[in-house]
Amino acid sequence: MTRVRTPTGAAVTTSDHFLRRLARVNPTVAFVAALALLLAGLFLPGIVGALLLGVLAAGLATLTFTTWPVQSPVTRVVRVVLLTLLVVAALSKVL
Repeated sequence: MTRVRTPTGAAVTTSDHFLRRLARVNPTVAFVAALALLLAGLFLPGIVGALLLGVLAAGLATLTFTTWPVQSPVTRVVRVVLLTLLVVAALSKVL
């Protein structure tokens, strides 16, 4: 991980910066945006739907692996299963 300096001089990793920005996101807005992306990906045909599902899978993968150390084993399993389902759905749209 890359370390950057804050204006106060403290060293912060890029994942810390990402998590701080993520903590400021309104959960309702994040849920509605993810739901809209999922539904659009499922209902739009072919490659367009697959790309939207791929974007959603990439976001979930980033969130999963950034927060991996602080998640319980059950949460990790659920996230990996959901990520796998998203990737399978995206691949099935392409084929």
